[in-house]
Amino acid sequence: MKKILIQVVLIAISAFIAFQIYKTVEQPMLYKKAKKVRYDAVVAKLKDVRKAELAFKSVNGQFTGSWDTLITFVADDSLPLVRRIGSLTDSMVDAGWTEAKALKKGLIIRDTIYIGVQDSLFKAKGFNPNDLAVVPNCKDQRFQLGATIITTGSGVKVPVFEAKCHNNQYLEELKGDYEQFIINDNEAARVNNKFPGLKVGSVTEANNNAGNWE
Repeated sequence: MKKILIQVVLIAISAFIAFQIYKTVEQPMLYKKAKKVRYDAVVAKLKDVRKAELAFKSVNGQFTGSWDTLITFVADDSLPLVRRIGSLTDSMVDAGWTEAKALKKGLIIRDTIYIGVQDSLFKAKGFNPNDLAVVPNCKDQRFQLGATIITTGSGVKVPVFEAKCHNNQYLEELKGDYEQFIINDNEAARVNNKFPGLKVGSVTEANNNAGNWE
C-alpha cells in the first residue's frame, strides 16, 4: 500500500513538473503564434483605413474622424484620375514646345476621369466598406477613429488622423487561455510609454501617418 502511495505521489509530481514545463516553454510559443494571426489581420485592416483616409484627404483637404463619413466616401465617392496619352518628343522640346501648346494642337491628350474609390483602392472580391471599422476576430468591436489639425513647432498646421485598437480588443478571444500574457504585453507597453495595442497615425503629433508596427 505504501509503495502504491509513493507511486501516486511520484506520478502527481511528474504531472506537475510537466505542466510547469508546458507553462514556461510551450504556452508562450502557442500564445505568440495565436497572437501573430490576429496581429497581422489588424495591421492589414489599419493599412486599409490609412489608404481610405489618405484618399479622403486628397479629395476633401482633411482627414475625417467619423466612420460613417469615411465608409460613405469609400462606398459612394470617386477619385480623379488624369488620363495621359502621348508626351512631348525631344524635337518638340528642342523647338520650344510646351505641354500646353501640344495639348492645344491635339498632339497629346490630358483629361480627367473619375473612378469609384472602392474600385480604385479596394479591388478585392467581396470587399465591404462597412468592414473598415471592425476589428478582426472581435465581437462587435470597432477601431477608435479620430482626426484633427495640429500645429507643429514651426507653426505649420497639419491635418492628422488616428485609428487604433487596444490589445484587450484584438486579443479578446485569447483571454481565456492567455490572459496573463496579454497583461504582460500591456504592462511592457506602459513601462516603455507606448500604446498597448496597434494604431496608425496620431492625433497628438505629425508622424507621417505611420503605424506603430512600422
